[in-house]
Amino acid sequence: MAGGSTDAATKEMEALNVGQTPETKENLNKAASVESDATSSKEPKVADSNGGAPGAQSSPAEDDDDGPSEDGAAVSAAAKKKKKKSKAKKKKDPLQQTDPPSIPVDELFPSGDFPEGEIQQYIDVNLWRTTSEEKRELERLQKPMYNSVRRAAEVHRQVRKYMRSIVKPGMLMIELCETLENMVRKLIKENGLQAGIAFPTGCSLNWVAAHWTPNSGDKTVLQYDDVMKLDFGTHIDGRIVDCAFTVAFNPMFDPLLQATKDATNTGIKEAGIDARLCDVGAAIQEVMESYEVEINGKVFQVKSVRNLNGHSIGPYQIHAGKSVPIVKGGEQTKMEEGEFYAIETFGSTGKGFVREDLECSHYMKNFDVGHVPLRVAKAKQLLGTINNNFGTLAFCRRYLDRIGETKYLMALKNLCDVGIIQPYPPLCDVRGSYVSQFEHTILLRPTCKEVISRGDDY
Repeated sequence: MAGGSTDAATKEMEALNVGQTPETKENLNKAASVESDATSSKEPKVADSNGGAPGAQSSPAEDDDDGPSEDGAAVSAAAKKKKKKSKAKKKKDPLQQTDPPSIPVDELFPSGDFPEGEIQQYIDVNLWRTTSEEKRELERLQKPMYNSVRRAAEVHRQVRKYMRSIVKPGMLMIELCETLENMVRKLIKENGLQAGIAFPTGCSLNWVAAHWTPNSGDKTVLQYDDVMKLDFGTHIDGRIVDCAFTVAFNPMFDPLLQATKDATNTGIKEAGIDARLCDVGAAIQEVMESYEVEINGKVFQVKSVRNLNGHSIGPYQIHAGKSVPIVKGGEQTKMEEGEFYAIETFGSTGKGFVREDLECSHYMKNFDVGHVPLRVAKAKQLLGTINNNFGTLAFCRRYLDRIGETKYLMALKNLCDVGIIQPYPPLCDVRGSYVSQFEHTILLRPTCKEVISRGDDY
């Protein structure tokens, strides 16, 4: 561009020279030479702006107009980019649970992936499952269901951790249960039949082995020498986590608790795809009855309670049909892939046999019941309430009180008499004896066995 402008100026001056005097021509020639010098002085600046000759200087005015404004804009743009990058790098700290727990578990795991339970590998004839691509694909398809039950298990772990820290002698049993249940409702985001409590909180004491929870108005107080079985359940979309532990403040009961804990872990170890239920029971009894406990100077052999069992679990069905014995001589039925089981054991210093006793608090609608005509209007209304709030999940009288039901005992008895509702009274060994319990929920996945409810505590 610089060369083209010089030629044009020369041609213009030549045209002006026509018909001029010698002096005029000389002045015009001088002007042309000055203009060409000025044009040539601009060329180094152009080269310099494109990264050319070193040492070329430009006028201060041109530097002010072009250089600083462009460089400043570039610097500010770069600074903005750095700020954006630094903001992007700053991640929010993960949400931490409060004490006492109050943040719903799904907010602590926003990705929707909840912690796995303890993984135990299959052995012997099922070892091939560990590396089978086909079985891995089956698990990938089941991931949403696995996450549902793991979410319920995480709620169970957090609630029981807190309860173990606050349970102490002198507590009203009804306050203990309501504290636990309200915490479950909060952490699981209770939502009708989609998420909530799976069955009433069992807090059976001493010779009472299972199915006792205080009814409204009960004034029972937890004592230092009590042995309390705390058995509660959570569920998401009907996928139930059934898990229990025993609390004893007096250390003389420690061997009794240890016997039950070891027996439960033995049952979990023996369980697996194609394992026979009778073999699991025999292994449990052998470990349980290897323990002795001295209570007030008298030694007792710990006995497996022979008419209490673990059980398979189905969607919205706490007892799904298969029983896992805790003594030898049970059924030859095999465990199967994809099944959930509650492996629970009961160790007793009494007869090792329970019977129904005391006031009933637990009830549950029969899973396979069909249409049964009802003549009592109150019974029809109560059944509608049970269907809407509990479905086929277990409930207790306190839960009916909580949702506003009153004067329902006769209607409830009518529903039990016609076979729609099944009562579950407390199960008791001989008075003066002590029973302990530990329980976990396991899942027989296609590639491995997962102890869903396992935690740092047991």
